[in-house]
Amino acid sequence: MRNFSRLLVAPVLVAVLLLAWTPTNAARRGGGSAYDGTWSVAIYTLRGDCGSVRVAARIVGGRVYSKDQSYQANGTVGANGVIRVSVASGRLSASGSGRLSQNSGGGRWRSSRGECSGSWSASRRAGYY
Repeated sequence: MRNFSRLLVAPVLVAVLLLAWTPTNAARRGGGSAYDGTWSVAIYTLRGDCGSVRVAARIVGGRVYSKDQSYQANGTVGANGVIRVSVASGRLSASGSGRLSQNSGGGRWRSSRGECSGSWSASRRAGYY
């Protein structure tokens, strides 16, 4: 697996949001979601030279947060499990989409400049946080 800061053209799905809301505030404001919890996300590059990586993400109140401060994620999960995410680290960014079920999920991602694309898969970890 390549260095995640270089790879960060992958979404993930993970996952992932370190903006104005903290997870605690998001839970209070948005209520719960069937997909809330910590997820392990594997990001695979199928086209281009962006490598692959495994990251952790947290969903709180249907909003996606990164568990790693080296990147920022902004995303939402709908009641039907449809997830849309954008991620950024420095000048690198990507977007992705897919669907989550009760304990797993997957989808596709693409870098903002189109130099890389691939797939991702996620599995729910035991425990909420």
